[in-house]
Amino acid sequence: MANISLDKFRNIGIMAHIDAGKTTTTERVLFYTGVSHKIGEVHEGTATMDWMEQEQERGITITSAATTCFWKRNGVEHRINIIDTPGHVDFTMEVERSLRVLDGAVAVFDGVAGVEPQSETVWRQADKYGVPRICFINKLDRAGASFERSFKSILTRLGANAVALQIPIGEEDQLKGVVDLIAMKG
Repeated sequence: MANISLDKFRNIGIMAHIDAGKTTTTERVLFYTGVSHKIGEVHEGTATMDWMEQEQERGITITSAATTCFWKRNGVEHRINIIDTPGHVDFTMEVERSLRVLDGAVAVFDGVAGVEPQSETVWRQADKYGVPRICFINKLDRAGASFERSFKSILTRLGANAVALQIPIGEEDQLKGVVDLIAMKG
């Protein structure tokens, strides 16, 4: 690791309701940034972030887990510390402890269910600590998925001032990719 100035460090949390795909999303980030060479799977007990035996057996995150990846932008390296938080209501205080140190968070939503009860709880916790958020609507390839319905639930149930930056091309088994509304390409 090269010397990275402190202003290029970010602590980013991944927060959501249980089974929305927080750990799976984190595993993909680790893979695509080159930290891991194989994508760990929660249902197989091979997720890097679920390191406790109980987490591997149950397929849920019990304690927040931190890891680091690096991202280069315009030739400048950034260090991103990712904190994968639990989604189960029993571990709400674990999420709150993590939120206190975050520069930002990715709120993951299930594309079928949209905003769920624990999503509301962690959203309020992030409000309490002034944590900026970006939303990621996951699982749009599942039966019953609806980007529009999920996005509307973020606006109405959370009162978020959200703007879509990408929209899906298709849904459910017809999902083909996304259109980047900033770059105007798919």
